[in-house]
Amino acid sequence: MRTKFVFASILIVISLGLAGYYFWTGWWYILGIVLIPITIGYVDFFQKKHTLMRNFPVFGRLRWVMEALRPKMYQYFIESDTDGMPINRIDRSTVYQRAKKETDTMPFGTQNDVYKEGYEWMMHSIKPKEFDSINQNPRILIGNKDCLQPYSASIMNISAMSFGALSTAAIEALNAGAKLGDFAHNTGEGGISSYHLKNGGDLIWQIGTGYFGARDMDGNFSIDTFRKNAHLPQVKMIEIKLSQGAKPGHGGILPAKKNTEEIAAIRHVKPFTTVYSPPYHSAFSTPKELIQFIQLLRKESGGKPIGFKLCIGKKSEFIAICKAMIELDTYPDFITVDGGEGGTGAAPQEFSNYVGAPFLDALAFVDNMLTGFNIRQHIKVIGSGKILTGFSIVRAMALGADAVNCARAMMLALGCIQALECNTNTCPTGVATQNPQLVAGLNVNHKKVRVANFHNETVKAYAELIGAAGMDHGDQITRNLIYRRVFLYESRTYEEIFPSLEPGSLLKGNIPEKYVVDVKNADANQW
Repeated sequence: MRTKFVFASILIVISLGLAGYYFWTGWWYILGIVLIPITIGYVDFFQKKHTLMRNFPVFGRLRWVMEALRPKMYQYFIESDTDGMPINRIDRSTVYQRAKKETDTMPFGTQNDVYKEGYEWMMHSIKPKEFDSINQNPRILIGNKDCLQPYSASIMNISAMSFGALSTAAIEALNAGAKLGDFAHNTGEGGISSYHLKNGGDLIWQIGTGYFGARDMDGNFSIDTFRKNAHLPQVKMIEIKLSQGAKPGHGGILPAKKNTEEIAAIRHVKPFTTVYSPPYHSAFSTPKELIQFIQLLRKESGGKPIGFKLCIGKKSEFIAICKAMIELDTYPDFITVDGGEGGTGAAPQEFSNYVGAPFLDALAFVDNMLTGFNIRQHIKVIGSGKILTGFSIVRAMALGADAVNCARAMMLALGCIQALECNTNTCPTGVATQNPQLVAGLNVNHKKVRVANFHNETVKAYAELIGAAGMDHGDQITRNLIYRRVFLYESRTYEEIFPSLEPGSLLKGNIPEKYVVDVKNADANQW
């Protein structure tokens, strides 16, 4: 569109000038009128703030025109996002405002229906903590007894989004933002590219079922290829992806039109072919073998933190992993819990909408199992499921998360407008496309600041919230802090909805009825 605009504008000016000169003495009036939108277009073309206007000069302004014309209350409606699940437009606006460092205060009080089923709120204290006394850059140390290189991580980091799914400029801006804001960037399962490394931001290297960046040309896991990436200084942690919330049990898909020669070289696949990641791992086939695989990766990486990511499906299978940990006395350094409401650029609708446990249920379950088997102290839990605000962080921590990852919020900070073209290679903002003309509109130096701004402002909001509750650290958050309206005139705490377990209770035989069958069926030697 950018190139077409330049050629079209030059052609129009020359054509009108010649036609007017020969056929009409007042030709300069028409030329003057035409020059107005052309001048505006060139202003759009050269500005670096708005990708949409850079990629679509003049026409890109229609988005802001329509926003200005719509009723103000429209911004508070519930709409559907990229995977068909409801998302509050207030939260979406908050992301934009924080990324741009604009005011995120709200006029005229809450716009939520506080008596609607599902409304949630947190309790505050009559004696809140002074904000200056609260740690405004909270971090956690990830690494257990077998880890030689523990990592001090921010409580909020960038969730897994692969190069290939996202553009070169998007990956570079995310990593540069992570460097600027001192937080980590998960590579996604697509391997480590030069765009991940260029700016020196901390990386969480994700290894999926396709073993991209750690495979041979036949698709098998290769320990030699693994070592090369694992020892990169930017790689701070390594995450094995068992499943993701957007399409659990399905594997990944990279459309042929996005699989460029550069991406193919990074992934060790043939270019311009559709690449399917298998739905399961070939490097291990039982819970014990998974734990042994974690041992192997930790050893071959030089002792870096190793963890895994999953969306909870059959509960007995996760319990089986817990039993394997205990039998081998080996534990992952972290577990990333994804929710069934997680998003992706391309997945079958049935998998996106109906497969996998929702985030809150899954997070509470994982925390309960680790606590019940008395192994929680070895493992940090990271929550990943529609984290957009400081309250999202508090809510996740109430159910057991030590930290959180967010993906869609980071995309919004980059300028994503949810055009729903992630899987067509025509993303108008240059975020989820490999089209070089669209990617060119995304200015890395400008967007990296927005990414860092969003992270810093959201973590700051989290700190203000726990201070309002009279706390000064996330460890003090319990399930009793959050209330949820379950009926019109009844609300319950998270503790009542998701009852927690006492440490070691499952080992002592104190098994809640809802877990009895799953605990019984869990076998460390088979899924």
